[in-house]
Amino acid sequence: MIGRVGFIGLGHMGGPMCANLARAGFDVSAYDLDPDALARAADAGARPAASVRECARGIEALITMLPAPPQVESVLLGDDGAISELEPGALSIDMSTSSWAVGQRVVDAAVQRRLEVLDAPVAGHPRRAQEGALGIYAGGREVAFERARPLFEAMGDPGRIFHVGPHGAGYTVKLMLNLLWFIQSVATGEVLTVGARAGVPIEKLHAALVASPANTNFLEHDVRAVLDEGDYDEVFPLRLVTKDLGLAVDLARDVGVPVELTALVEQVHRRARAAYGDAGGQISAIRLYEDLAGLKLRLGPAA
Repeated sequence: MIGRVGFIGLGHMGGPMCANLARAGFDVSAYDLDPDALARAADAGARPAASVRECARGIEALITMLPAPPQVESVLLGDDGAISELEPGALSIDMSTSSWAVGQRVVDAAVQRRLEVLDAPVAGHPRRAQEGALGIYAGGREVAFERARPLFEAMGDPGRIFHVGPHGAGYTVKLMLNLLWFIQSVATGEVLTVGARAGVPIEKLHAALVASPANTNFLEHDVRAVLDEGDYDEVFPLRLVTKDLGLAVDLARDVGVPVELTALVEQVHRRARAAYGDAGGQISAIRLYEDLAGLKLRLGPAA
């Protein structure tokens, strides 16, 4: 039974995840480069650590929640990396959206130190992280997954916690989930903009599509942030969107699958990033279509 946990990476998602572990009764040490994030973790009941190695010292499970593969590799495998500090038998769980290649290097290093490893990225908005209701997709040995389950259930929705296969499978499922979401974002933006430009009131167009066989969760729910409030969801910025899409393209190339649609969707989001900056919201592809058509896709108050 895991009791002592280290948590590295206390951003929009990692901060609430760490707090939920502390509230669930785990003995949590936490580390982040941002002192304000570290202070928030302390307020939630975690013990602040002064470095990656201090955070990893004497724990039974280490969780990392970091922006991209370079940070994952640096934190786990760098000169002062956590893998070299973990004791044999400990569990390293990377919950970042990272790459299979970095994950395999972590596995190779962990095997040398007799550590268990899981890649277990998450899905959900930061409010889902605060509620402890994330989706979690874990790759690695099933025995390690079962050992980590109490940690996952403190951070995620028990009905949306999945063991999806061997090492790397968690990363793959998360990239495919994100890819499909970003494809739907572009497709929804095109469809709504063309229909609105052709003269169909947006509230009638949206209602008809939601009631049709073409309905999706994105069309029914996620796009409402734009339609209701003009909110392009800056909590997840375009610099991370294009990172994830780049990883999906890399994965497709590595496994030998031609992905013309994926490549085009990636370029649409890179164009949005060029237009609206690194901090532009993840639904900014729709903003591109609005600007090109000279209109705003907004529902009326009675919609």
